[in-house]
Amino acid sequence: QVQLVESGGGLVQAGGSLRLSCAASGSIFSINAMGWYRQAPGKQRELVATIGGGSTYYADSVKGRFTISRDNAKNTVYLQMNSLKPEDTAVYYCNADVRTVVQVRATYWGQGTQVTVSS
Repeated sequence: QVQLVESGGGLVQAGGSLRLSCAASGSIFSINAMGWYRQAPGKQRELVATIGGGSTYYADSVKGRFTISRDNAKNTVYLQMNSLKPEDTAVYYCNADVRTVVQVRATYWGQGTQVTVSS
């Protein structure tokens, strides 16, 4: 089994910064891509950023403000969020495309961490 645990959410004023972390553990053989999604109240979950295969992707709404990075030795992905806006308020989820030690490939999700940006 594989577990993803997020941390780093909280309450911040507009213009502030937060850094989210997501650590994967368990029966991991390798991890391909990792990413961050978010879901605001009453809205669908949306992709924020991904990292994998030597490349990164950002949603237009966060380009230039958010930076995704990864520590492969720790199976951890980070999301540095700067210049936060009230519209960034959401529950942030990480996910990982994992190949397990028994060679099963699946996508796993964390439990989510709340980010609230006050105006």
